[in-house]
This record gives sequence, structure tokens and C-alpha cells, in this order.
Amino acid sequence: MRGAVLHSPGDVRLEQRDDPTIVESTDAVIRTVATCVCGSDLWDYRGVNPVTGPTPMGHEYVGVVEQVGADVELVKPGQFVVGSFFASDNTCPNCLNGYQSNCLHRVPVGAIGSQAEYVRIPLADGTLVATPELPDDAFVPSLLACSDVMGTGWYAAVAAQVRPGQTVVVVGDGAVGLCAVIAAKELGAERIIAMSRHEARQKLATGFGATDIVVERGDEGVARIKEMTGGIGADAVLECVGTQQSMQQALRSTRPGGNVGFVGVPHGVAVDGTEFFFSHVAMRGGPAPVRAFLPDLIERVLSGRIDPGKVFDLTLPLDQVAEGYRAMDERRAVKTLLLP
Repeated sequence: MRGAVLHSPGDVRLEQRDDPTIVESTDAVIRTVATCVCGSDLWDYRGVNPVTGPTPMGHEYVGVVEQVGADVELVKPGQFVVGSFFASDNTCPNCLNGYQSNCLHRVPVGAIGSQAEYVRIPLADGTLVATPELPDDAFVPSLLACSDVMGTGWYAAVAAQVRPGQTVVVVGDGAVGLCAVIAAKELGAERIIAMSRHEARQKLATGFGATDIVVERGDEGVARIKEMTGGIGADAVLECVGTQQSMQQALRSTRPGGNVGFVGVPHGVAVDGTEFFFSHVAMRGGPAPVRAFLPDLIERVLSGRIDPGKVFDLTLPLDQVAEGYRAMDERRAVKTLLLP
């Protein structure tokens, strides 16, 4: 099969890779209908994360089940499925507590590489969720978004305990931040302030439910949020970037007693203990337990209630995967969808 492989920073190639097979009796092999490039893939692409050798890429996917292992009972060949970026058994204590991304037996799908024509999914019964029937092509982008960015944006809002009537700030205007706007609206936020300097992303955020746009960043951004909230700060802030500046901005924009949900993969982030202590702000985050949200998110997509697939503003055939990475790296695209 063909699959994307990162050889060194900036060097992604579509190559022939071994066809996936059933390795464990709990595996499934799916034919990918769509996959995509994630903003977190750019950490490797840019060399921020070390690349020590040829590395299969991709952790977001939807597809049709081709084969299942002997112990797989809940998904069957021919079904259209959506899965998370962490494979999970969905039965261990951490899964039952709603944290499938911390499953005691989790397997990172990114280590397998889903930017390919086929992909082996470990722990298939606990990882994959089948749609009631084969979906119309129009739903595929939004279902693909549920595999990561919509689920991650949703978790940011859940972790920040967004409630009806609240004022919510979203830090980050990438695909996750834009999906966090959707989540905040769905959870009943009355005022949603999206922090963005990019006109196209501002329009998407507004279309998804943002009521205000703030272009300032850092201390200026914090001051603007305080000004807009009577000097107090927001009830909830959703941090969707993962840098020192974005985390500080999130913490300092939150009112005493408010909550920060942080889902940006941290790079160089350190929270000052004294500032955190005196802030009276609660913080929760980490890798999103997407599997916990998939049934609900899939239903919202198929009912037409949400359309997170709009974050894909570039669609390319899989053999142009290198251009997909370049476009996102150069901020010519919010998110690239790849069609095998």
C-alpha cells in the first residue's frame, strides 16, 4: 500500500509500505476513506520533535472495515468506522472513568501511521465506532474531524467545565481552536471570544458561534479580555496551542474560580507555581479522550447539528501529501484533508 513517511524535517514522502495485517486477535484492518494532516504533525515536520529515522505519519482516520481478528465482536467488515488517535480497550479502569486516552493498554495510532491507504487498528472493539450505515460523502470531512480535532476541542470545553450562560475564551485559531468554538456553543456558552489574527479563521470562528474576536496576544490579549469582562476575566478559557505564551494567556485571562481546559501539546511550557496558587484558577487537560465523545459527536454530525468538517480548507489526493504539509506549515491552509 501507499503511505506517508517523514524522513527528516520538511521531507515527507508517499512510499510503498507493507500492507497491514491482523497481528493480534483484537485488531481490525480498515481501508481509509479519508485521512488528514494534524497541526501536531507539524512539530515533527518542523524538527521541533526529533526525527531519528523514516517515520510513518498520521493519526486521524475514517474508513471501511476490511478484516477483523478472531476476538473482535463489535465491528464487522463492511462497516464505516471512526476511531480515536489512541487505541483503547474501553474496559480498563481509566477507560471506564472516561479517560480512554490514558487506557492502561493504549496504543498510539500515530506510531502506526494513518496517512495511508490501509491501517491496522489495535483494540478495535474499544477504539472504533461504526456509523448506522455508510454515510453520504458530504459527511466524511466532519466525521474525520471527530477522529481528533472535534473531539479534542470538545474535551477542552468539557475540561474547562463550560456551562450555559458563561463567557468562554478560545486561545488558538487552528482546527482544534475552531472546533473548541463549536463545543463551547453546543455546551451553552453565551459569549464566545475567539483570539485570532487571521481573517479567514476569524470568519470560520464566527460561523461556528464566536460572538467576539480579539486580535491581541500575550499581555495585550489578557488586558483586552479583562476589559471585555469588567476587569474580572472569563469563566472558562480553552487553550488550544501548547506554547508558553498561550498557556500564560489562558491562565491570566480566567477569572478567580474559573477553569482552563488545555489541549495544545505542550512545548516549552512551564506554569509558575506562585502565580497559579494565587490565581484561584483550576486547570485540566491532556490528550483528549476522543473515544468517550465519539458516539455523541457522530450523532451530532449525522443529524446536521454540527459541521466541523469546514476546518478542512484544502483537499488533496494522498499522493500530494507533501504539499498538504507545506500548506499548513506556511499557514496557507488551516487543515489538509487527504483522499487515498
